[in-house]
Amino acid sequence: MRNESTGWSRRDVLKGLGAVSVSAAAGSGMVGRSRPAAAQGNLAVLGPEEKVEATMQRLFGSRPMREDANAVKVDLPLIAENGAVVPITVEVQSPMTPARHVKNIYVISDKNRRPMNAKFSLTPEAGAAWIGANLRLGESTDVRVVAELSDGALWMTKQHVKVTVGGCGG
Repeated sequence: MRNESTGWSRRDVLKGLGAVSVSAAAGSGMVGRSRPAAAQGNLAVLGPEEKVEATMQRLFGSRPMREDANAVKVDLPLIAENGAVVPITVEVQSPMTPARHVKNIYVISDKNRRPMNAKFSLTPEAGAAWIGANLRLGESTDVRVVAELSDGALWMTKQHVKVTVGGCGG
């Protein structure tokens, strides 16, 4: 059906737009030649993007860290059958008052390509310093949990998790 004022049908307009699109794509190099994907990188040599020591230094600098398994309680399986889904819960024994509360909880896996799995930010309104999540572990590793308090104090605990051969690693 043609528009009486322009003499063009909807089909004519669509054909014209299609021709313009193809010629624009050909002019920009999108059509006619293949090229490697730029974002792929060299997949044969995937190494760690950052070592755990560098991650700890970047996040916490040289601040003293107190290892305290009583203050930072972690529930994590000793053996993970599937490294893609490893459940973790963390509870930090600290009052959640405006004067002193848990500000951040960090979960760091030593042997992951990107060691920092997660960062949870809390406020006193949370009422309790408790988190639950699923981790992805590439292989058997130590998992560190660091609680950063509002006054800058750092409490840490760590636990080793063995990822079975049926999971992501060994």
